[in-house]
Amino acid sequence: MNIFKAFENDIRTLLEELAAEGALPPGLDSSRLTVEPPREAAHGDLSTNAAMILAKPAKMNPRALAELLVAKLRTRPDVASVEIAGPGFVNLRLTADVWRDRVRDVLNAGTAYGDSAMGKGLPVNVEYVSANPTGPLHAAHGRGAVFGDALAALLEKAGYAVTREYYINDAGAQVDVLGRSTYLRYREALGEDIGTIPAGLYPGEYLKEVGAGLADRDGNAWLDKDESEWLPACRDFAIAMIMGWIKEDLGVLGVRMDVYSSERALVQAGAVDVALAALEERGLIYTGVLEPPKGKKPDDWEPRPQTLFKSTDFGDDVDRPLKKSDGSFTYFSNDIAYHFDKYRRGSANLIDVWGADHGGYVKRMQSATTAVTEGKASLDVKLCQLVHLMQNGEPVKMSKRAGTFVTLRDVIEQVGRDVVRFIMLTRRNDQTLDFDFAKVTEQSKDNPVFYVQYAHARCRSVLRHAATALPHVDQEPAALAARANLARLDAEEEMTLAKRMATWPRLVESAADAHEPHRVAFYLYDLASEFHALWNRGRDDTSLRFLIEGDEEVTVARLALIAAVSTVIASGLKVMGVEPAEELRS
Repeated sequence: MNIFKAFENDIRTLLEELAAEGALPPGLDSSRLTVEPPREAAHGDLSTNAAMILAKPAKMNPRALAELLVAKLRTRPDVASVEIAGPGFVNLRLTADVWRDRVRDVLNAGTAYGDSAMGKGLPVNVEYVSANPTGPLHAAHGRGAVFGDALAALLEKAGYAVTREYYINDAGAQVDVLGRSTYLRYREALGEDIGTIPAGLYPGEYLKEVGAGLADRDGNAWLDKDESEWLPACRDFAIAMIMGWIKEDLGVLGVRMDVYSSERALVQAGAVDVALAALEERGLIYTGVLEPPKGKKPDDWEPRPQTLFKSTDFGDDVDRPLKKSDGSFTYFSNDIAYHFDKYRRGSANLIDVWGADHGGYVKRMQSATTAVTEGKASLDVKLCQLVHLMQNGEPVKMSKRAGTFVTLRDVIEQVGRDVVRFIMLTRRNDQTLDFDFAKVTEQSKDNPVFYVQYAHARCRSVLRHAATALPHVDQEPAALAARANLARLDAEEEMTLAKRMATWPRLVESAADAHEPHRVAFYLYDLASEFHALWNRGRDDTSLRFLIEGDEEVTVARLALIAAVSTVIASGLKVMGVEPAEELRS
């Protein structure tokens, strides 16, 4: 149960009762009504803005309206106290049994605790990674991959039907450069001394593997041929081989895709013509001359008529070109077609996860998506900032194989998939992330992945000890939920844990609504901290230990509590794509 949502619905019902009694005008709009934790825990368990938002349309003083609501709330058996704060906020304290019942909810639901119907099965397309197939994935790609994958899992938990998608940019100049770079390494593999890699080609040593692979497959078939003959073969072979690496790396990271879309296939299928025709029908394409870019001197600017999209009609800074001087489509045209294609495949809710260097591209893409779908689709673009790789505070040297960057596979092999996934979510996506190999593997409170995993491992350790000490106690969650007398949970630290777990369903919905999976990592750290606090209190106060000799009833109640804690941690880690630890070794 989402206790906050339940009280929100109940308060709406109470407002309807007040309207039926004539104390309030009928038909008040309560859509902005919220029930949430107060900013200060000392103010209570729940707080609602109901009186604040309804006072003006009801033509009442907010505190007077709040008094009416408070009188109703005081009659509820699950409300311990209720008071008015400030100009009209209503703060509630709930009885301890409300929070104890949430522990039972966790045990009965398992890791499905927190699942929500908020999304109502609406389709959402989350496109992420989408790295150009010109080389191995690097650490920054890993951040986008983890962010996108966790966001997709979070949206699924919130009740959306999610499609995970990778857009292969296999058209345009960059893959032709890849083809030429591959041809050079192909000649090298056949014994030719290629000397220094020419400027403009990709220098990474990973292309030696690609060139050797092509030589193994085709022998010297492409030597002494014109570029028009060998370029397509080299390009296609390289794209296929590198995409194979990318898929392997994503698999090692625990990332799965439902769909891989090809830009080249999209263009060849005429999708760009279809999308631009739709815009033209709506009068959104014209021929015009753009103003010089900011910072350009007039002498550097050569005005010429271009095919332009009326991007400014939809909030963009300037109108955008759709065709190059040679008549071919711009990247922007292809991207319009791609987003229109996603919409036509059934997703009106589109989320793109991009690198920070694409920030200037966001407005035009959102404008185009709105235009080509006639406002029926929305596009949210999440930009992932850079990842700084360090070792004890010093920058990590580049990968020899990659030539210019540290590969994602290098990072995973050094610290493990779970560490990579967790740490990538310990900052907002729009904040730079420092990834220090030494710090992310140290066993301390300052390392969030260790601290959360340690909490889960401690829970599992207690349950294993209890199975030995009390073999007749059925530890199946449903059995604990049925047997445990949760009224024996009365320590402040125990109630703190119960209250924290009760906020998990709300956290799932709010994080999904905001498209912010990092909130899960923050929540788990807080839950782990509160569990460790209870553990440490038990070291000083023997009455707070989990296994109490001679008092099986309180022991079973505490086993139920820690089984619930481990379940909620596992539920959150599942969203993050991290395997919960059963035990940790130093």
